Amino acid sequence: MNGVRQTGGVRYLIVVRHATAEDPEPGRTDVERALTKKGRRQCARLRAWAEDPGALGRFGPVTAVVSAAARTRETFERGFAGTSLVAESFESPALYNGRRPVGVEDVVVELVAHDTAARSLLVVGHNPTVREVVDVLGLGVPLSREGWFPKGGAVVLELADGRPIGAGGHRCVGFFDPTAED
Repeated sequence: MNGVRQTGGVRYLIVVRHATAEDPEPGRTDVERALTKKGRRQCARLRAWAEDPGALGRFGPVTAVVSAAARTRETFERGFAGTSLVAESFESPALYNGRRPVGVEDVVVELVAHDTAARSLLVVGHNPTVREVVDVLGLGVPLSREGWFPKGGAVVLELADGRPIGAGGHRCVGFFDPTAED
């Protein structure tokens, strides 16, 4: 089963911000924004980490929930689709924050809706929502600047002992920043 690496009831929540996207253009909606060349390079780093059993790969297999925006779908496709990290994935229009504010509760509701409790979870979304998720749910997250979350970055929170996702206090066990190499 995809080389399951989870033991003793420990699961993980991997929170990913989409990679660098095009600037808004007249005549195009925000939801249509695709990744830039830089964003595609960030996704290549995400994919390398996802395929590495010593990096992000060690936290799988996951059920992925991805915002319906083009840039988040492309981040997922280029960074995670088809890797052994991902067992299944779902697209979520509720996670796109271009039309209304999306908060931590919205993300938790979407994750719970797709959570089988049998594997870890991965969410690909937008800032400021992804930062708020790790601020509210995580402990010891190494994000230094207020409101900052690296484009194409991933934070891994431990979901130990069957605690519900929304309970908070989940220890940070991984941080991946593809922008550090730019």
